[in-house]
Amino acid sequence: MSRKGYLLLADGQLFEGEMRGAEKNVMAELVFTTAMVGYLETLTDPSYEGEIVIQTFPTIGNYGVIPEDFESSKPWLSGYIAREICDAPSNFRCSGKLDDFLKEHDIPCLTGVDTRALTRKIRSAGVMNAAILTEKPADIPAMVKKLQQLPFHPSVQDVSCKETMEDEVEGTYHVVLWDFGAKANIRRELEKRGCHVTTVNADATCEEILALKPDGIMLSNGPGDPADNVGIIEQLRELCTHRIPTFGICLGHQLLALSQGATTSKLKYGHRGANQPAKDVKTGLSYMTSQNHGYAVDSATLPANASLRFVNGNDGTCEGVDYTDMPAFSVQFHPEAAGGPLDTRFLFDRFIALMGGNKVCR
Repeated sequence: MSRKGYLLLADGQLFEGEMRGAEKNVMAELVFTTAMVGYLETLTDPSYEGEIVIQTFPTIGNYGVIPEDFESSKPWLSGYIAREICDAPSNFRCSGKLDDFLKEHDIPCLTGVDTRALTRKIRSAGVMNAAILTEKPADIPAMVKKLQQLPFHPSVQDVSCKETMEDEVEGTYHVVLWDFGAKANIRRELEKRGCHVTTVNADATCEEILALKPDGIMLSNGPGDPADNVGIIEQLRELCTHRIPTFGICLGHQLLALSQGATTSKLKYGHRGANQPAKDVKTGLSYMTSQNHGYAVDSATLPANASLRFVNGNDGTCEGVDYTDMPAFSVQFHPEAAGGPLDTRFLFDRFIALMGGNKVCR
């Protein structure tokens, strides 16, 4: 039996739909992703921690739940919105239905909503707080006021590993993966290229990382405002003085830029999806990329030791930086994308080259 559900935006607009997943109320920041595939990767991406995510693709769940495709051990988002959830998934790897998965992990989902109109709203007004509700609010103005005052501060400490984890896979290069909410495919891409990976917590110090004697350092993706991570930025600034080959992805890209004196700012509605264009300003080549971020490095604030390498093909914002005084580079997009384009996986080869590998890279 269907249950009515509601989505209330911080500007007072109310959408009516059908509740799926967990039957509970949630309030969080509302964002959208334009990805046509990879809903399991979206659900389990730690960078979505604490957000309500709209899927713009109309039907979600048609290949069910496939644990092998997860990017982490569980979903991190607060709520989920889709036009339609498929109740008859078909895939030889399917182990269950999406609706049951959402219930199991206590994630409320609203379906039957005009997601096209909702997405156009966010593109026009910008991301805003919202509430998924099991009942129509009796006092909408009071609820709107509460939404407008709701703080939104997802934490990398919440999604990071709790203790140092060492890979069982041996390799030519020892890479320390600094975990701010790392997607599982980052580790897999490193392992494919002969890396032995040690994962450390977001609160790891420069001294602790140096004690591991890494050949390279990988700065992972993660949630929230990069500028909130003052302690991490300080430790990263110190770590950079040791000139260890470093590769930053998404939040890691932003933190590396902040450690060198650049600034970041919040985008109107962010870049989330598997079809975002990024242009290499050095070669003139453009790539399709997977992205998930609400903040960007301000290109105009890049320090003298930083060279803009990639820009977003839609709005020109910073998508990548090369550093001239240390063996380090970073990108805003996800070269490890699973459920997305493979165009930029050569960047992992570039990282291997920085650690002494002889593979040709761009």
